[in-house]
Amino acid sequence: MRRFIRNYPFSVVFAVFIWVICLIPIPETPLSDVRLIDKWTHIALYFVFSCIVGHEYFRTNKKATPRQLVLPEWLIPIIMGGLIEIVQATCTNGVRSGDWLDWLGDAIGSTIALLLGIAMVKIRARHS
Repeated sequence: MRRFIRNYPFSVVFAVFIWVICLIPIPETPLSDVRLIDKWTHIALYFVFSCIVGHEYFRTNKKATPRQLVLPEWLIPIIMGGLIEIVQATCTNGVRSGDWLDWLGDAIGSTIALLLGIAMVKIRARHS
């Protein structure tokens, strides 16, 4: 576990951050009136999270292939997003509600990050 945290410190911190903000009540803000703001927020959060995971994975596995990025940079964040939606729906006493469209936003953000990560791995392989 220490090795994992040492190799992925920002990923761990960002994952904890996502869990915390997804389980606490969200106050009303001026942005609350923006159409689909919560979906855009999910896309952005999971894009950043997946980019961080992909960067740290590539940093610790210099010869990573595009296929090897799928699990850490795409699948694990999407699974985490689904788990959060289930926890919101079942364990927050109505303070937060699970929304499968939020999970779709998570998947979209992670997919965009994966595509970017694959492109970067291919570019780096050409220049090595």
